[in-house]
Amino acid sequence: MRAAAFTELSGPDGVSVIDKPSPDPGPDEAVVDVEACSINRHDLWVLEGDSAMVDADDLPFVTGLDLAGVVREVGTDVSGIDPGDRVVLCPNQTCRSCRFCREGPENMCERFSLYHGGLAEAACVRADRLLELAADVSATTAASLPTAYTTAFHMLRRADVGPADLVFVPGATGGVGVATVQLASLLGARTIGTSSSGAKLDRVQELGLDHAICATDTDEIHAAVTEIGEPDAVINHLGGEYTALGQDVMRRGGTMTICGRTAGDTSSIDVPDLFLEHKRVVGSTMGTQDDLRRLVDLVAEGELEPEIDETYPLEETNTAFEAMEDRESVGKLVLEP
Repeated sequence: MRAAAFTELSGPDGVSVIDKPSPDPGPDEAVVDVEACSINRHDLWVLEGDSAMVDADDLPFVTGLDLAGVVREVGTDVSGIDPGDRVVLCPNQTCRSCRFCREGPENMCERFSLYHGGLAEAACVRADRLLELAADVSATTAASLPTAYTTAFHMLRRADVGPADLVFVPGATGGVGVATVQLASLLGARTIGTSSSGAKLDRVQELGLDHAICATDTDEIHAAVTEIGEPDAVINHLGGEYTALGQDVMRRGGTMTICGRTAGDTSSIDVPDLFLEHKRVVGSTMGTQDDLRRLVDLVAEGELEPEIDETYPLEETNTAFEAMEDRESVGKLVLEP
């Protein structure tokens, strides 16, 4: 079978389409013929050599967390999933034995990891991580959900966002940012979003963004946000200097959830403001399989239409990563093997 593999950790030019043996399922596994697999900033970090989980000894490395397709074959111990089923994968990899696997939430598993291998014509996965798709939910649509939308959904839940809340989304034109705007709108919340691109903000406003701020300077953003109001929640997938900004603009008793580090690995916290204003700063990684199940249901019910910027054949995987690296896209980039 063909797979788009990282043969060098050098950026988009390090991707090559190679031949690999077609997988066979273990007792609790399933082989899925991949019809679509979206890419994420996580994949680009690996490709650029900015991830501790992959080094030169692991090459060729096939990434791809967010896959959807048709089950080809299942292992001897699998029940509830059959060949021919249309499915999407929850990419969470958990130990199934720690207290968080037993009691939840599963994304706090002490040995939490993520599946990789979706950028190929077929993938061997844990069968219990597969969710069936309704007939009218395409594989391409489903493949856009697992990382960006599940992460955003879980962060909004952690921040207890509800109707009429004001939500601040720095970097609203990225994958998690776009998903947050769409999902916050479904919850009846209002959103403030930032970007360096006015054109990209215009697109996100069409998806439900209420207040757009075209700026990257934190002082300029601070002034613009406070003129609009005091956010009840901050959904921060950037980290870096945006953490102090988010803490400063949110209301007394507000909550900021953080899931990423695109703007930097370290942030400063104003400790007196944190406890005197009863604010919360919460870390969040991915979401749960139940979160993904709810999102799949929302798509099937016509309540949610994930934003997809572009689709590519497997041979153009490097082009897809170039588009992500250039930051020109709004919404998900999806490969269709």
